[in-house]
Amino acid sequence: MASKIPIDLNQPSNNLSAIADKVRKDLVVKNDYQLSKNEYGVTNADAISDGDAKGRGTGVFLDIQNGGTSIDQVTKVDNIKLNKYSPKNPYNTPSTE
Repeated sequence: MASKIPIDLNQPSNNLSAIADKVRKDLVVKNDYQLSKNEYGVTNADAISDGDAKGRGTGVFLDIQNGGTSIDQVTKVDNIKLNKYSPKNPYNTPSTE
């Protein structure tokens, strides 16, 4: 059976560690999705596809047709224009009869 080797994640006391601690505290404050106020999840306004450039989801499980940012929606329409297959011209395998 494998034995576990304890790992010491403590950093040495030096100038680089002090700077990293200060910068880390400054960056954590910028988190817009704090658990108590605006937790990020499938129903968060920044996760929902509502016409802005942020959200991609719809809040509906496995809904891949209706999601996407405003940029994704335009790109999807442009990509569909390039598709040579349609209901009138479906992609089929050749008949073996």
